[in-house]
Amino acid sequence: MTTLIIEDEKPAARLLQRKLEKLDISVATMLHSVEESIHWFANNQHPDLIFLDIQLSDGLSFEIFEKIDIQSAIIFTTAYDEYALKAFKLNSIDYLLKPIDEDDLEVAVTKFKTRIPKVNPGNQNLQLDFEQIRQMLSNPFEKIYKKRFTVKIGQHLKVITTDEIECFFSENKGTYIHTFDNRNYLIDATLEILEQELDKKNFFRVNRKFIVPLTAIKEIQVYTNSRLKVILPTYKEDEVIVSREKVQDFKNWLS
Repeated sequence: MTTLIIEDEKPAARLLQRKLEKLDISVATMLHSVEESIHWFANNQHPDLIFLDIQLSDGLSFEIFEKIDIQSAIIFTTAYDEYALKAFKLNSIDYLLKPIDEDDLEVAVTKFKTRIPKVNPGNQNLQLDFEQIRQMLSNPFEKIYKKRFTVKIGQHLKVITTDEIECFFSENKGTYIHTFDNRNYLIDATLEILEQELDKKNFFRVNRKFIVPLTAIKEIQVYTNSRLKVILPTYKEDEVIVSREKVQDFKNWLS
């Protein structure tokens, strides 16, 4: 497996390289700018996996994709979470916020390794076909679901595991995590993205505004117009109603 780091801060690139070596990942090349990366991709065989910072010294790394058809899977490594939605539209395996937590890095690497074809040891030059990777990423039977979220609180980062989450909800064009300790945290993801990232055995989108975990359902009440009302332990800001068209799916999910 060939691996590439694109990071404008050389000390950060070397630190990431050392963390990857602990996971038995060897980094073949390190690039540091948009211009250098475009030139490199135009003249070299693309790697299997790229660790890609977003803000480089001469622009955003998304500019590379405007010039080059990248044939690699990507794990984004960045201090800026506002680009997450755009990143997920590319060949993204994961999106890691700096400073990169080693456990999160290991999860991202494992996510990639478990979804790629096995390379024949006798043929180290065998290249992975990205279309195969893309198809496997969309295969729910092989999907590794998100177990934790990193949120920004002022100048600090907080990791929230799915076990702590009472619900996800959208409000005023933002998406929030509500935890069992009755706190809300803004995240850079839509409910549509979360539906793809969360284990459907444990989480259900009851309507356009809420996703709830099975463990948070305290009570279910019959509601008007053949709908159901979900009672959560601490969330009281709005009623959590299972929309009429989802009631049967919700009952099937519960069973």
